[in-house]
Amino acid sequence: MSSTASPIQPATCTTMTEVRAGVDAVDAQLIELLAVRFGYMDAAARIKTERAAVRDEARKQQVLANVQAAADKAGVPVEVVADLWERLVEASIAYEFDKWDASRA
Repeated sequence: MSSTASPIQPATCTTMTEVRAGVDAVDAQLIELLAVRFGYMDAAARIKTERAAVRDEARKQQVLANVQAAADKAGVPVEVVADLWERLVEASIAYEFDKWDASRA
């Protein structure tokens, strides 16, 4: 993962060009982090010996609770984060099922 940083901090932006450059830089960082996260889904699909283990509702709830607490602490809208992570976790589970199935076909 690269260490791409926002060209300028949000509080010091004075133009929309600076804001947009910062948003674009953060989006690039998020994509890099998502690639790492999905790499962990690849690893999970490789490690889990039973297909039924791919969906782990207790773990899903733990992940959602963790990110909601982190969002609250960071001052980020908890409801927005909860919705994003619900979608991310479900997409991750679907991805892991696909990888699990493909590796055992």
